[in-house]
Amino acid sequence: MRGMIRLLLAEDQAMVREALAALLGLEPDFEVVAQVARGDEVLAAARTHSVDVALLDIEMPGMTGIDAAAQLHRELPALKVVVLTTFGRPGYLRRAMESGAHAFLVKDAPAAQLATAVRKVLDGERVIDPTLAAAALSDGANPLTDRERDVLRAAADGSTNAELAAALHLSQGTVRNYLSTAIQKLTARNRAEAVRIAREKGWL
Repeated sequence: MRGMIRLLLAEDQAMVREALAALLGLEPDFEVVAQVARGDEVLAAARTHSVDVALLDIEMPGMTGIDAAAQLHRELPALKVVVLTTFGRPGYLRRAMESGAHAFLVKDAPAAQLATAVRKVLDGERVIDPTLAAAALSDGANPLTDRERDVLRAAADGSTNAELAAALHLSQGTVRNYLSTAIQKLTARNRAEAVRIAREKGWL
């Protein structure tokens, strides 16, 4: 028989985090032993508190939940990771699974469903929100290369090609080529639309 399941919650919105902790704390076999508000605090907290399962929000300061999941997968491979998101973006699902997450659920799922998912991942199963799974399959793979994604992400704040080149240590011509290719792949009219499309798909 399994003992108490030690949980880490990583969520930058305090009210959401505290509500989630309270709901999970009602489960007889759950103990929320650590809470953090930043993605770059996840690994240290997981190590300090010897957690069994980490529940990670995607959008956090310091580091995204997906990057934190990848870090946990590398450093603490026995730890199970559940990614929670407000944004049901298919690209996020694909990236979360590639980062070593064991479950991917939307935040507004019922608490009982989340509790069941936690127990299932500890039993070696993968749990994926079925609606997101279907959307991910229909959307296909991310067409952008890592470098195209880097350039597009950096261009999101409206930086000029010269500013992007300096920030990314590339020539202006190379930046222009990456942006042009990304725009074509996303069938966008300009870089701003390419950024919007890529974000909506969860590809950035």
